[in-house]
Amino acid sequence: MESESPLLGRGSGGGYEIILASKSPRRQELLRDLGLKFSVQSMEIPEVFPDGLGMTEVPVYLAELKAEAFRPRLKNNQLVITADTIVWLNGHVLNKPADYADGFRMLRALSGNKHQVLTGVCLLSTEKRVSFYALTDVWFKELSDNEIQYYLENYSPYDKAGAYGIQEWIGYIGIHRIEGSFFNVMGLPVQSLYEHLKIF
Repeated sequence: MESESPLLGRGSGGGYEIILASKSPRRQELLRDLGLKFSVQSMEIPEVFPDGLGMTEVPVYLAELKAEAFRPRLKNNQLVITADTIVWLNGHVLNKPADYADGFRMLRALSGNKHQVLTGVCLLSTEKRVSFYALTDVWFKELSDNEIQYYLENYSPYDKAGAYGIQEWIGYIGIHRIEGSFFNVMGLPVQSLYEHLKIF
């Protein structure tokens, strides 16, 4: 007999209908692997943030922005989970690439350098809101132009911050060290999320 997730029957698992507000298949897979039942809903929210926000403030601001868009439609028994992942390099945010040239520029900038990947997460019900973030340091080796070209032509990194997915070919051959959560770089820090859901 299959046992239930330890989350069920306490905190969010037993008391709420969980909504994941993300079209990302990676986030859906990670949340599913926590053993939770949830529905997927999403709204197109411009990922725009005020000037002057710090590295840790940007992803939390964007996650809260996405969550607050759901507030008018939330029912008493619902909990919405939103997330936003950014890549931070030398004081600047690398967003999702607009096109091939933009993706090439980003990967060239990441090549041989250390950067930070941050995911902000917001949990929102009709009664309360909890937000947090996770940070992972990532080191890329020096990438050749041929390696960058191969990746961009054979994969689809245009929905990914910084123009790469750690779970794809570029991560296999290009990332030689990380400090922090691997799953955070994929787009959802499931370890931290699990702990926050237990006490929500």
